[in-house]
Amino acid sequence: MISIIAIIPARGGSKGVLGKNIRLLVDKPLIAHSIIDAQEAHLVDAIYVTTDDSEIVSVSRSYGAEVIQRPIELATDTASSESALLHALTEIEKTGINPELVVFLQCTSPLRTGSDIDRAIEQLRSENADSLLSVSPTHRFLWHQVNGVTESINYDYRHRQRRQDMNPQYMENGSIYIFKPCVLKELHNRLGGKISLFIMNEEQSYEIDSLEDFQYVDFLMNQAHKY
Repeated sequence: MISIIAIIPARGGSKGVLGKNIRLLVDKPLIAHSIIDAQEAHLVDAIYVTTDDSEIVSVSRSYGAEVIQRPIELATDTASSESALLHALTEIEKTGINPELVVFLQCTSPLRTGSDIDRAIEQLRSENADSLLSVSPTHRFLWHQVNGVTESINYDYRHRQRRQDMNPQYMENGSIYIFKPCVLKELHNRLGGKISLFIMNEEQSYEIDSLEDFQYVDFLMNQAHKY
Protein backbone atom coordinates (compact mmCIF):
# COMPACT_ATOMS: atom_id res chain seq x y z
CA MET A 1 0.00 0.00 0.00
CA ILE A 2 1.32 3.43 -0.96
CA SER A 3 0.86 5.81 1.96
CA ILE A 4 3.57 8.44 1.55
CA ILE A 5 4.75 9.82 -1.78
CA ALA A 6 7.55 12.20 -2.69
CA ILE A 7 7.04 14.75 -5.45
CA ILE A 8 10.06 16.50 -6.98
CA PRO A 9 9.27 19.39 -9.35
CA ALA A 10 11.97 20.02 -11.96
CA ARG A 11 11.21 22.21 -14.95
CA GLY A 12 13.56 22.54 -17.88
CA GLY A 13 13.98 26.29 -18.04
CA SER A 14 16.46 27.98 -15.72
CA LYS A 15 17.74 31.52 -16.12
CA GLY A 16 20.32 31.38 -13.35
CA VAL A 17 22.11 28.21 -14.46
CA LEU A 18 21.33 26.60 -17.82
CA GLY A 19 20.24 22.99 -17.47
CA LYS A 20 20.48 23.34 -13.70
CA ASN A 21 18.44 20.30 -12.73
CA ILE A 22 20.58 17.89 -14.76
CA ARG A 23 23.92 19.64 -14.26
CA LEU A 24 26.44 17.36 -12.57
CA LEU A 25 27.00 17.76 -8.85
CA VAL A 26 29.48 15.33 -7.28
CA ASP A 27 29.31 13.23 -10.47
CA LYS A 28 25.50 12.97 -10.47
CA PRO A 29 22.80 15.16 -12.05
CA LEU A 30 21.41 17.61 -9.50
CA ILE A 31 17.95 16.02 -9.56
CA ALA A 32 19.44 12.60 -8.86
CA HIS A 33 20.44 13.65 -5.35
CA SER A 34 16.82 14.36 -4.39
CA ILE A 35 15.63 11.11 -5.96
CA ILE A 36 18.28 9.16 -4.04
CA ASP A 37 17.40 10.94 -0.79
CA ALA A 38 13.76 9.91 -1.25
CA GLN A 39 14.80 6.34 -2.07
CA GLU A 40 16.87 6.17 1.11
CA ALA A 41 13.94 7.36 3.21
CA HIS A 42 12.36 4.16 4.56
CA LEU A 43 8.95 5.81 5.02
CA VAL A 44 8.57 7.03 1.41
CA ASP A 45 6.67 4.53 -0.72
CA ALA A 46 6.81 6.12 -4.19
CA ILE A 47 8.75 8.90 -5.92
CA TYR A 48 7.48 11.14 -8.69
CA VAL A 49 9.21 13.82 -10.73
CA THR A 50 6.98 16.39 -12.41
CA THR A 51 8.66 18.02 -15.39
CA ASP A 52 8.19 19.49 -18.86
CA ASP A 53 11.68 18.55 -20.05
CA SER A 54 12.56 15.38 -22.01
CA GLU A 55 16.14 15.21 -20.65
CA ILE A 56 14.89 15.46 -17.08
CA VAL A 57 12.39 12.71 -17.89
CA SER A 58 15.20 10.44 -19.07
CA VAL A 59 17.49 11.17 -16.10
CA SER A 60 14.69 10.77 -13.56
CA ARG A 61 13.62 7.42 -14.93
CA SER A 62 17.22 6.20 -15.06
CA TYR A 63 17.44 6.85 -11.31
CA GLY A 64 14.17 5.03 -10.61
CA ALA A 65 11.57 7.79 -10.31
CA GLU A 66 8.13 7.81 -11.88
CA VAL A 67 7.54 10.80 -14.16
CA ILE A 68 4.53 13.07 -14.56
CA GLN A 69 4.46 15.20 -17.68
CA ARG A 70 3.87 18.79 -16.59
CA PRO A 71 1.82 21.05 -18.92
CA ILE A 72 3.80 23.91 -20.45
CA GLU A 73 1.63 26.52 -18.72
CA LEU A 74 2.70 25.10 -15.35
CA ALA A 75 6.41 25.29 -16.23
CA THR A 76 6.83 29.04 -16.76
CA ASP A 77 8.84 31.46 -14.64
CA THR A 78 5.61 32.72 -13.07
CA ALA A 79 3.98 29.35 -12.38
CA SER A 80 3.96 28.44 -8.69
CA SER A 81 5.33 25.24 -7.22
CA GLU A 82 1.89 24.68 -5.75
CA SER A 83 0.30 24.58 -9.21
CA ALA A 84 2.77 21.88 -10.29
CA LEU A 85 2.24 19.93 -7.07
CA LEU A 86 -1.54 20.07 -7.39
CA HIS A 87 -1.39 18.88 -11.00
CA ALA A 88 0.96 16.04 -10.04
CA LEU A 89 -1.21 14.98 -7.11
CA THR A 90 -4.31 14.98 -9.31
CA GLU A 91 -2.57 12.79 -11.89
CA ILE A 92 -1.33 10.40 -9.19
CA GLU A 93 -4.80 10.07 -7.68
CA LYS A 94 -6.18 9.16 -11.11
CA THR A 95 -4.14 5.96 -10.87
CA GLY A 96 -5.97 4.97 -7.68
CA ILE A 97 -3.28 6.14 -5.25
CA ASN A 98 -4.59 8.34 -2.43
CA PRO A 99 -1.61 9.15 -0.23
CA GLU A 100 -1.74 10.01 3.44
CA LEU A 101 1.16 12.46 3.08
CA VAL A 102 3.09 14.22 0.33
CA VAL A 103 6.79 14.95 0.73
CA PHE A 104 7.80 17.89 -1.48
CA LEU A 105 11.52 17.97 -2.27
CA GLN A 106 13.27 20.76 -4.16
CA CYS A 107 16.19 19.81 -6.38
CA THR A 108 18.04 22.93 -5.31
CA SER A 109 18.47 21.63 -1.75
CA PRO A 110 20.69 18.54 -2.11
CA LEU A 111 22.24 18.55 1.38
CA ARG A 112 19.41 16.69 3.08
CA THR A 113 19.48 12.90 3.63
CA GLY A 114 16.97 10.08 3.59
CA SER A 115 17.24 9.99 7.37
CA ASP A 116 16.24 13.66 7.52
CA ILE A 117 13.11 12.89 5.50
CA ASP A 118 12.18 9.96 7.76
CA ARG A 119 12.67 12.02 10.91
CA ALA A 120 10.58 14.85 9.46
CA ILE A 121 7.73 12.45 8.67
CA GLU A 122 7.91 10.95 12.16
CA GLN A 123 7.88 14.42 13.71
CA LEU A 124 4.80 15.51 11.74
CA ARG A 125 2.98 12.38 12.84
CA SER A 126 4.05 12.64 16.48
CA GLU A 127 2.92 16.28 16.64
CA ASN A 128 -0.30 15.45 14.82
CA ALA A 129 0.50 18.28 12.41
CA ASP A 130 -1.06 18.95 9.01
CA SER A 131 2.08 20.26 7.33
CA LEU A 132 5.78 20.68 8.00
CA LEU A 133 8.68 22.73 6.72
CA SER A 134 12.40 22.36 7.31
CA VAL A 135 14.18 25.30 8.90
CA SER A 136 17.60 26.22 10.21
CA PRO A 137 18.38 28.36 13.26
CA THR A 138 19.48 31.92 12.60
CA HIS A 139 20.99 34.46 14.96
CA ARG A 140 21.15 37.35 12.53
CA PHE A 141 19.82 40.82 13.25
CA LEU A 142 17.36 41.65 10.47
CA TRP A 143 16.32 45.03 9.02
CA HIS A 144 14.08 46.30 6.25
CA GLN A 145 13.19 49.55 4.52
CA VAL A 146 9.58 50.44 3.72
CA ASN A 147 8.69 53.70 2.00
CA GLY A 148 12.04 55.17 2.97
CA VAL A 149 11.69 54.18 6.63
CA THR A 150 14.42 51.91 8.05
CA GLU A 151 13.36 49.55 10.84
CA SER A 152 14.80 46.59 12.73
CA ILE A 153 12.61 43.51 12.32
CA ASN A 154 13.50 40.85 14.85
CA TYR A 155 14.97 42.96 17.64
CA ASP A 156 14.82 46.46 19.10
CA TYR A 157 18.05 48.24 18.15
CA ARG A 158 17.50 50.67 21.05
CA HIS A 159 17.82 47.78 23.47
CA ARG A 160 20.22 45.46 21.70
CA GLN A 161 20.35 41.95 23.13
CA ARG A 162 23.21 39.53 22.95
CA ARG A 163 22.62 37.01 20.16
CA GLN A 164 22.55 34.13 22.64
CA ASP A 165 19.81 35.86 24.67
CA MET A 166 17.41 36.29 21.74
CA ASN A 167 14.38 34.03 21.41
CA PRO A 168 15.04 31.17 18.96
CA GLN A 169 14.39 32.15 15.35
CA TYR A 170 14.42 29.99 12.27
CA MET A 171 15.00 30.43 8.55
CA GLU A 172 13.00 28.41 6.01
CA ASN A 173 15.65 26.44 4.11
CA GLY A 174 13.60 24.93 1.28
CA SER A 175 14.86 21.40 1.83
CA ILE A 176 11.80 19.42 3.01
CA TYR A 177 8.09 20.16 2.98
CA ILE A 178 5.45 17.64 4.02
CA PHE A 179 1.71 18.10 3.89
CA LYS A 180 -1.56 16.25 3.95
CA PRO A 181 -3.16 16.32 0.48
CA CYS A 182 -6.19 18.19 1.84
CA VAL A 183 -3.94 21.14 2.76
CA LEU A 184 -2.80 21.56 -0.84
CA LYS A 185 -6.26 20.97 -2.30
CA GLU A 186 -8.14 23.31 0.02
CA LEU A 187 -5.59 26.09 0.48
CA HIS A 188 -3.52 25.77 -2.72
CA ASN A 189 -0.54 26.06 -0.41
CA ARG A 190 2.15 23.67 0.78
CA LEU A 191 1.56 24.83 4.34
CA GLY A 192 -1.59 25.07 6.38
CA GLY A 193 -3.45 23.83 9.42
CA LYS A 194 -1.12 22.92 12.27
CA ILE A 195 2.41 23.61 11.01
CA SER A 196 5.49 21.83 12.36
CA LEU A 197 9.07 23.12 12.16
CA PHE A 198 11.74 20.52 11.40
CA ILE A 199 15.08 21.93 12.52
CA MET A 200 18.15 21.13 10.42
CA ASN A 201 21.78 22.18 10.67
CA GLU A 202 22.81 25.45 9.08
CA GLU A 203 25.31 23.51 6.97
CA GLN A 204 22.41 21.70 5.27
CA SER A 205 20.63 24.90 4.32
CA TYR A 206 22.48 25.97 1.20
CA GLU A 207 20.25 26.27 -1.85
CA ILE A 208 21.57 26.17 -5.42
CA ASP A 209 20.50 29.17 -7.49
CA SER A 210 23.76 30.17 -9.16
CA LEU A 211 26.94 28.68 -10.56
CA GLU A 212 28.77 29.85 -7.44
CA ASP A 213 26.24 27.93 -5.32
CA PHE A 214 26.93 24.83 -7.41
CA GLN A 215 30.64 25.11 -6.82
CA TYR A 216 30.30 25.69 -3.09
CA VAL A 217 27.79 22.88 -2.49
CA ASP A 218 29.96 20.55 -4.59
CA PHE A 219 32.87 21.42 -2.29
CA LEU A 220 30.78 20.82 0.85
CA MET A 221 29.50 17.45 -0.38
CA ASN A 222 32.96 16.29 -1.33
CA GLN A 223 34.29 17.34 2.06
CA ALA A 224 31.51 15.49 3.86
CA HIS A 225 31.93 12.35 1.70
CA LYS A 226 28.15 12.14 1.44
CA TYR A 227 28.42 9.54 -1.30
